[in-house]
Amino acid sequence: MSRRLTLFAIFAFIVLGGYGVSRLFSFSRTIPSEFQDARLRGALIAQNIVNLSNDSAKNLEKINELDKKGQFTEALSITTAAAKQSADIRDQAVALADEIGNMTKALSGIQDFGARQAALESIASRLALLNRLINYSNYLSELTQALEARFKGVPGAARQVAVIVNQINAEVQAINTFNSQAGQAMDRFDSITKQ
Repeated sequence: MSRRLTLFAIFAFIVLGGYGVSRLFSFSRTIPSEFQDARLRGALIAQNIVNLSNDSAKNLEKINELDKKGQFTEALSITTAAAKQSADIRDQAVALADEIGNMTKALSGIQDFGARQAALESIASRLALLNRLINYSNYLSELTQALEARFKGVPGAARQVAVIVNQINAEVQAINTFNSQAGQAMDRFDSITKQ
């Protein structure tokens, strides 16, 4: 009888121990819902920002062509429309900043160190994207002023327009790069948390 009891106790210990260990590992892989929700909303907002800035880059090509042809009124009109679109992008940037804040607050709830590091890298890339977005918006404002100066025949304005267009294109490229890096970091996060 005591042998049976001992075997039963050992069996119960193994089963309960295995259950406890599995609960521990599942707990360490649990991701706070606040983080997941903010992550998904942030990714959608960031993609929208990328799409808007890519559209803006296409408009810059048109502006550059019109400027070279001396069609300043048309170039200024497209730039004004782009500046209005920039206001939409700024609104999206504020929404993205909110989601990044939510992700950061929920970061401490991620138990796995590797997953937390990947999430932190994604957050850092999104913050860098926001920084480049601020630069982009400032350059777009400068472009409007430079085109107005060019339209009025101010000396050196043509060169300034070309320089600003190149700066805006560089910012758009950086925005795309940081968005891609944020996505790659979250792919690593997913591969860690779904093991």
